[in-house]
Amino acid sequence: MFTGIVSAVSKVVTAERGRIGIDHAWIARHLKVGGSIAVNGCCLTVVKKKGPVFYADVVPETLRRTNLGALTLGAEVNLELPLSAASLLDGHLVQGHVDSTAKVKTVEKAGTGREVTIELPASLARFVALKGSIAVDGVSLTVAAVDKPPGTFRVALIPHTLEMTIAGTYRAGTVVNLEADVVARYVARNLRR
Repeated sequence: MFTGIVSAVSKVVTAERGRIGIDHAWIARHLKVGGSIAVNGCCLTVVKKKGPVFYADVVPETLRRTNLGALTLGAEVNLELPLSAASLLDGHLVQGHVDSTAKVKTVEKAGTGREVTIELPASLARFVALKGSIAVDGVSLTVAAVDKPPGTFRVALIPHTLEMTIAGTYRAGTVVNLEADVVARYVARNLRR
């Protein structure tokens, strides 16, 4: 379980079929083999550590549902350590179970921040509401608009988010990971009954 508050940004140093390696000494020190790490919002299991580098396997299901299969050497990724019982619950509850990828449609300056419009896959539309939460590449964000234009949602990014996550690199066409709010998912399921 995660909160969508990114712990660090680092670079991919190994991108082989079925395994990625990420170099970040501080994060690696806090991980154990068999433990979880969120990479761009995707919960992965640490399978090996070597100095400042940790490794995680990525299976075909992960590659189908996330942007991890497109990672190349040197690509920057958001990293989040798992939530502990003693942690403050910032952000929102994020499982690290990416629902879908989507493309960034537009990035516009808005004061000192930016407003980012992202495609909204039809399969997630019923879980995304104005002022609700969504995880984009693992970052807990508040939905600022839905269906303006149709089939999209918009988030407003503050300077801190732009500086401390990979969101500062977003451009039209960037493929991002999306995870719908888990509470919205259960509410929608129970309303269907």
